Amino acid sequence: MTQSLLIMAAGASSRMKSSVAKDIGTVATEQANNRTKGLIEIGEDGKPLLYYLLRNAQVAGYKTIYLITASDATFFRSTIRSLPNLIQLHLVFVTQHIPKGRTKPLGTADAVFQALEQFPELQTNRFSVCNSDNLYTVSAFRKLRSLEQGSGLIAYDSDSLNFSKEKIAGFALLIFNPDFYLENIIEKPATTDFKNAADNHESLYISMNAFTFDGNVFFSFLRDCPINLNRDEKELPTALLNMIEVYPNSVRGIPMQEHVPDLTTKEDLLLLEDYLNLQKR
Repeated sequence: MTQSLLIMAAGASSRMKSSVAKDIGTVATEQANNRTKGLIEIGEDGKPLLYYLLRNAQVAGYKTIYLITASDATFFRSTIRSLPNLIQLHLVFVTQHIPKGRTKPLGTADAVFQALEQFPELQTNRFSVCNSDNLYTVSAFRKLRSLEQGSGLIAYDSDSLNFSKEKIAGFALLIFNPDFYLENIIEKPATTDFKNAADNHESLYISMNAFTFDGNVFFSFLRDCPINLNRDEKELPTALLNMIEVYPNSVRGIPMQEHVPDLTTKEDLLLLEDYLNLQKR
């Protein structure tokens, strides 16, 4: 079972900063406009999303957390180091450097590649990867850790995700073969994509960017990942699809039926606060 988790936290949070929401208060608005999403304080406890994410990872058994940030991350690092009740975790900070000529990071595949470059031990070991703005459960993390061969990703049943149809359509649709090995990832799926998937599977499965990889196999596909022409970034799904083209049946789906709170816009802050309050009951 892997004990290493990479958390991607170097994104620009542009949709959060540009969004508008009522009733979240001036402090939350100021933080949403100026902080990376994982550091926005939520609820009466005033702890950021990353605290709850790290706590769940700790309970699930991860020992080393690699936090991938932008180069200007002094506040991020000091805030993370000050979080309480995480003494079982060894926190390692990774810098995703921006190439010359660009103003923003080169994407998620580049983020993980730079982590493996800076910490070569990951190139020959198993590790998990997730977003910093989704609150994955302890159960999801345990399933990622328990994968013993090949690579895998959590496949969320769309009926269990408490999102609108419009929001779900913005996520990636996962296509599996009858043995539940990954065959395709459809970004921004069209209505026909959902219909075709529904005709072949009992459930529609969505990616929320929760993976476990074998560094021995995946490193070269990260290194050689081409730039997505539509997004102008190197994306993890691209590297993953290139890998299964060479190694079919190497990425297993891990089905789960539960909701995953996320932070995309300011309105999500209230939804996440409600979710955390329900967990306390």
